[in-house]
Amino acid sequence: MQGHDEDVHFSSSSIRIQSPPFKEHTLLTNLQSCSKTLLSHLSNTRHSLNRVFESLNNRHNPTPPRLTQTRPVRRSNSPTQMLSSVTQLMIGNSSTMSLSLSLIQSSSIQLNWTDSGAENTEITRGLNSPLLCCASLSLTRPNESVEGKDVTQQQKGHSVSRNAEERVLISEVLVRTKDGEELERKDLEMEALTALKACRANSALTIREVQEDVHRIIESGYFCSCTPVAVDTRDGIRLMFQVEPNQEFRGLVCENANVLPSNFIQEAFGNGFGKVINIKRLEEAITSINGWYMERGLFGIVSDIDTLSGGVVRLQVAEAEVNNISIRFLDRKTGEPTKGKTSPETILRQLTTKKGQVYSMLQGKRDVDTVLAMGIMEDVSIIPQPAGDSGKVDLIMNCVERPSGGFSAGGGISSGITSGPLSGLIGSFAYSHRNLFGRNQKLNVSLERGQIDSIFRINYTDPWIEGDDKRTSRSIMVQNSRTPGNLVHGNQPDNSNLTIGRVTAGIEYSRPFRPKWSGTAGLIFQHAGARDEQGNPIIKDFYSSPLTASGKTHDDTLLAKLESIYTGSGDRGSTMFAFNMEQGLPVLPEWLCFNRVTGRARKGIHIGPARFLFSLSGGHVVGNFSPHEAFVIGGTNSVRGYEEGAVGSGRSYVVGSGEMSFPVRGPVEGVIFTDYGTDLASGNTVPGDPAGARLKPGSGYGYGLGVRVDSPLGPLRLEYAFNDQQAGRFHFGVGLRN
Repeated sequence: MQGHDEDVHFSSSSIRIQSPPFKEHTLLTNLQSCSKTLLSHLSNTRHSLNRVFESLNNRHNPTPPRLTQTRPVRRSNSPTQMLSSVTQLMIGNSSTMSLSLSLIQSSSIQLNWTDSGAENTEITRGLNSPLLCCASLSLTRPNESVEGKDVTQQQKGHSVSRNAEERVLISEVLVRTKDGEELERKDLEMEALTALKACRANSALTIREVQEDVHRIIESGYFCSCTPVAVDTRDGIRLMFQVEPNQEFRGLVCENANVLPSNFIQEAFGNGFGKVINIKRLEEAITSINGWYMERGLFGIVSDIDTLSGGVVRLQVAEAEVNNISIRFLDRKTGEPTKGKTSPETILRQLTTKKGQVYSMLQGKRDVDTVLAMGIMEDVSIIPQPAGDSGKVDLIMNCVERPSGGFSAGGGISSGITSGPLSGLIGSFAYSHRNLFGRNQKLNVSLERGQIDSIFRINYTDPWIEGDDKRTSRSIMVQNSRTPGNLVHGNQPDNSNLTIGRVTAGIEYSRPFRPKWSGTAGLIFQHAGARDEQGNPIIKDFYSSPLTASGKTHDDTLLAKLESIYTGSGDRGSTMFAFNMEQGLPVLPEWLCFNRVTGRARKGIHIGPARFLFSLSGGHVVGNFSPHEAFVIGGTNSVRGYEEGAVGSGRSYVVGSGEMSFPVRGPVEGVIFTDYGTDLASGNTVPGDPAGARLKPGSGYGYGLGVRVDSPLGPLRLEYAFNDQQAGRFHFGVGLRN
């Protein structure tokens, strides 16, 4: 990738260069320092100085050089003391000595004594001490006579640390180039002067303070070397810091950054293009890049940085790619590896993490949640391990399987029964297998039986059809049900009840087609008719309203179904939208032909501890349809304050609801609500006008309050509501409103 900013050329190499071996537990801690800071070498340098001083103490010079000076100074007692002050460096007849300490990154640290009045004859006595930045220390001074034993004996007993603390008066402090010339860029000169803390004109300094200011100049980030030089002048001792600025930032080469966006790299380094490279800002850019990887849970980090000729910075990134993914099953009781019932391919195709990708811990967590959502695993975890010395990682997914099948029993409440000693109570018995053939296919056989209700259902689901890359699922269903018909045809004067019997079989295909969106398409055949309390088929109710559209004892319908659902975050009260359309296909002349469209929407808003939930639903039917298939208004999941279906039944309907819930204590919360529903004056368009025969109003509202308790079955709702006729009614429900 390449970008241009005026005369600045930005490039990021797409050539993959083998990265250092990746170790999961050491990668984040083994980032090489990108600025060669010298703070950690102070103690090493002083130690090397001490060893030099000791080597000087062991030298014999019976005839020390005669000391002269051009201005009053304190006499030195030993050569080691001359290292602690610049004034003591003026030794010999009219000779001017200079102390030079060079702190050059990736080069050397030098301490030089130079006799400007002598010839180019020097005796070097030094000690090279390897440091992290390849530094070395050397000491150079003029030729010494062999006659110096008395002076050498006087040197013994003096402390080097004391010498380092002796102060010398400095008359002038300057910043110059390494050749002693003025810097072309005055802003860099000001940066260096600003970094100085101790070194000021007309101040008394120690060598330690000079060393510390040298490091401060280096740490400003603009200079790759700094050498302090003390020179005796007519006006006093002048201290010059000879600096070498970094190159100007002219380009960037980024290696092995396969997932790092180029625009992010440009933003991280963009402000420095065309300017002198500043090590501090490079460190900030590297920190932001490492933060980008960390925020996304990616196994990646800046492993090295280097400055090439021409002001080009080379950035090396280490990204750990996935080498292999394996499944390991563990025993539920012992935790030891065991043979699993699930096909590994069934699990692996659920994962979004693939071989060759840079491993992301966040993506790995989502994969764990996806596998758990299959319903066949009790526990799932991912363990990354180094893949040898390849710089990649191997992923091991540990899976603990749940029991694959079993029997269950339970109970519930039917909203279609409003009278009788066991009003609405139903019992259920079921057998389910969660993992048929080890492919996560599910079989459910259930029976529900109530006072009037009965449902026998066989359902087979394949959550992901083999060979399909769109995560398409298939569901096959066969059902025989009997449900109360009083929602539309209730309230008969003779108190008789009728039921609607349905035999249904169908197949549906579902798949996600966008994030948070899913679609369903299917074909469903239904054979439905009405029966009295004795189980005899009937075609009319007490009011002589027809119970079927065909006039026969039953109606046959082949429905083509399309549905689209938006689920938002999936949490309770989150945004939801559903659209459903069913079309009756008249394959045979007596089969019904109609079109039914329904929609539901829900929106939740949090304001402080309170949560506001607004919902709206509606629908419309066009064509010839069975009267018992009319939209029913009123009840626990519709307009509270009314019995089930007491507001009306019609070809069209709209129901709106608003409620505010607030926490009370623990899992208990209170709720205040209001509902409104209407059939849009379509009740009389239903065959036989069953709503008009029963004097249903066609519209109404309700309001009230209640409590809700979270439970494993879902929210348990107990509510009391008044309708617009000022009649009150309790409502009990399980789960969220439809």
